Amino acid sequence: MSTAPRVIVVGGGLSGLSAAHTVYLNGGNVLVLDKQAFFGGNSTKATSGINGALTRTQVDLNIQDSVKTFYEDTLKSARDKARPDLIKVLTYKSAAAVEWLQDQFNLDLTLVSRLGGHSQPRTHRGHDAKFPGMAITYALMQRLEEIAEAEPNRVQIIKKAKVTSVKKSGNTVTGVNYEYDGESHSADGVVVLATGGYAADFTESSLLKQHRPDTFDLSSTNGTHATGDGQKMLMAIGANGIDMDKVQVHPTGLVDPKDPTAKFKFLAAEALRGEGGLLLNSDGQRFSDELGHRDYVSGQMWKEKEKGKWPIRLVLNSKASNVLDFHTRHYSGRGLMKKITGKELAQEIGCGAAALQKTFDEYNAIAAGKQKDPWGKKFFHNLPLSIDDTFHVALMEPVLHFTMGGIEINDRSEVLNADHKPFDGLYACGELAGGVHGANRLGGSSLLGCVVYGRVAGDSASEYLFKKILAGGASSASQRLGQISLHIDPSTPGKISVEWTGAAGPQGPQQQQQQFVSATPADSTAPATSSSTASTKEPAAFEIPETEFSMEEVSKHNKKDDLWIVVKGVVLDVTNWLDEHPGGANALFNFMGRDATEEFAMLHDDEVIPKYASQIVIGRVKGQTPSLEL
Repeated sequence: MSTAPRVIVVGGGLSGLSAAHTVYLNGGNVLVLDKQAFFGGNSTKATSGINGALTRTQVDLNIQDSVKTFYEDTLKSARDKARPDLIKVLTYKSAAAVEWLQDQFNLDLTLVSRLGGHSQPRTHRGHDAKFPGMAITYALMQRLEEIAEAEPNRVQIIKKAKVTSVKKSGNTVTGVNYEYDGESHSADGVVVLATGGYAADFTESSLLKQHRPDTFDLSSTNGTHATGDGQKMLMAIGANGIDMDKVQVHPTGLVDPKDPTAKFKFLAAEALRGEGGLLLNSDGQRFSDELGHRDYVSGQMWKEKEKGKWPIRLVLNSKASNVLDFHTRHYSGRGLMKKITGKELAQEIGCGAAALQKTFDEYNAIAAGKQKDPWGKKFFHNLPLSIDDTFHVALMEPVLHFTMGGIEINDRSEVLNADHKPFDGLYACGELAGGVHGANRLGGSSLLGCVVYGRVAGDSASEYLFKKILAGGASSASQRLGQISLHIDPSTPGKISVEWTGAAGPQGPQQQQQQFVSATPADSTAPATSSSTASTKEPAAFEIPETEFSMEEVSKHNKKDDLWIVVKGVVLDVTNWLDEHPGGANALFNFMGRDATEEFAMLHDDEVIPKYASQIVIGRVKGQTPSLEL
């Protein structure tokens, strides 16, 4: 492992990726470690979008938002746990974060909606057929992997590397210890931890059981990896866990009728309620402001359960369904939502058509200002509601979703010690960092917190790294620079030789030479600064086996211990790959022995199969020409 000065980023979700890109763009070297086989973490699951106040998109859409209003909305949501200094960074840097994603990674974030607790529409997503969390995180993941391939001297990536502890000398953090391929390793450098939250910590040392035992038996929307590793490692070296009991229970977890007690559930995006979705109890009646804060809506749902008025249904009329066509198709494809008529809905609820129409008539009157809403709802979309319409309907249940609590940081993402002073060389960002959202997080602010504080951590770590490198003063820096010679090789465009000379060189007293070839000789910074997505190198060794299977044969492999799936005419045996699937095993169980082409295409680019899962491709469907674009 290289010992050149660098920043070590632990965690490959959106926050870690944002930090890594920031270090790279600042000119620093970076090593990224992730315990999973894939980058992305929970960030890829985010379904509603990323908040931003006073963005170019809002200005173009004539949305009268302000940074101050966003700050005040967040302060209100955070309640008694608000940390104004952290909230100011989150909100005042929000537009820059959204526009960084647009400019650096060519992301479309030009659709804006209003989520619960927001006084203006400010949650950005794109027009493409992917959830915004997936689209944003994948763009950063793909670019970083391209840079690592083109400039391995600048960016290194190690997956399936489980960091076990943070190395510390006095108050200074010097690196991390990690396990990889069954062996223990050590890496030295400035450390940025971005390991996520603990909303799936059902381990023996569970932070949930310790701080919120009342939530331990709930289902979770998180990946199984969200077990609070970073919190435990940092508290072990004297960092402070704050607000650890502030665990967000999201009101709208999708209940699978085939497996209603599943421990891990998919989330129904808050955008569904933002665009006019109603929550109805078993009498076909509303019981809350559907756009209230998440903890309030969850609390109202629990009250209905105590009254014996479950199940709760989320109901979208045809107008709302059309606006959110991607979401409704995606959930329906997984068997978690269905399209039915208003009369069928009344029959399924058991309340009768007249009672359901009464609910709709009252809601229409409230929206028109003719009646006051008993729950104080202020914003209404995609009306009117009528029993003669068609609806997308799903069963709902509150689920573990996000942890506001975490490790105490300051507004520079520096981790604070027991004396509430910063450790030297240690930074935290993303869901690992506590205090950013206070007692309750607003929808759309998880992705924002990842990008804003990932960038802040990357900037702070870069600054610390460069100060460390230049610690000897200007004369020492000049001396080191004088020991470097660059030679451009005229015979090979883009080839540069770097020679280190003198006893103080990084390789020791002997003259050392390193050669590398720029990925783009005409402009060596193109992978980092170009706004267009760089092309991905086609995996040379990948070929679809000629072995053919009929769909009848595929359909026989429909059990959790014998599971085949078809995607674009290609047969995949995912039996021994369930734990590695970034979306979790449940996402694959929905398609046992079936063709999942449509659902696959909604979330993934074709390249992910040859790039990340070539080993599970076992053949092709008989009578079909594989349509996987390579």
